[in-house]
Amino acid sequence: MNILIVGASGATGRLLTKQLLDRGHFVKVIVRSPDRLPEELKNHEKLSVIHASLLDLSDAELAQHVQGCTAVASCLGHNLTLKGMYGQPRRLVTEATRRLCQAIRANKPDGKTKFVLMNSAGNSNRDLNEPISFAQKTVVGLLRLLVPPHVDNERAADYLRCEVGQRDNLIEWAVVRPDSLLNEDKVTPYDLHPSPIRSVIFDPGQTSRINVAHFMAELITDEPCWRSWQGQMPVIYNSSSNRT
Repeated sequence: MNILIVGASGATGRLLTKQLLDRGHFVKVIVRSPDRLPEELKNHEKLSVIHASLLDLSDAELAQHVQGCTAVASCLGHNLTLKGMYGQPRRLVTEATRRLCQAIRANKPDGKTKFVLMNSAGNSNRDLNEPISFAQKTVVGLLRLLVPPHVDNERAADYLRCEVGQRDNLIEWAVVRPDSLLNEDKVTPYDLHPSPIRSVIFDPGQTSRINVAHFMAELITDEPCWRSWQGQMPVIYNSSSNRT
């Protein structure tokens, strides 16, 4: 497979890149700072590095980079700094999702292209009318007002749900929603659910970045896994036996 990853220099993106390369796939990454990629990735024979800011690429350039890819994955996010949360671009994830989908459509591929978006358990899947307590609704409402990345994540997922939808001729999608992220050295058992089973505000779970990367790689490369979650927003937690 040929796979395009954006956000590959981030903590989860580099793990996803390694997962896919280890499985023998050809991977392209669009990164602003190639020096942030680990040496073992930069020198991999099946990795192509495109040195660019995704939102600065023209429509034609982006379509060229997407051409021939059977899957596109976004691990983009905002740095948890004042500049990262309140600086520009505030709609990084949404605009990247929109432009990548437009690039897929511009190429008119023969088959459907998979789009896998890393998101957050704090973002509800409104297709399922997920129950949320009044207290959590209040906190989420404040987050929408005060923390721009929260709205960006919501709008990116909503673009796939509403603008692409379930019956698009060229794009299939899945949105992966981890809870509180942490770093671990190896893949461990994890649980998948259509909706959160814990309150992300008052009773958060834990999800290791390497488990998120593993699940995203499974979605991209394993057809039964894809058919189980295509068009959905699965929530991923580390299995309870692994929680500390």
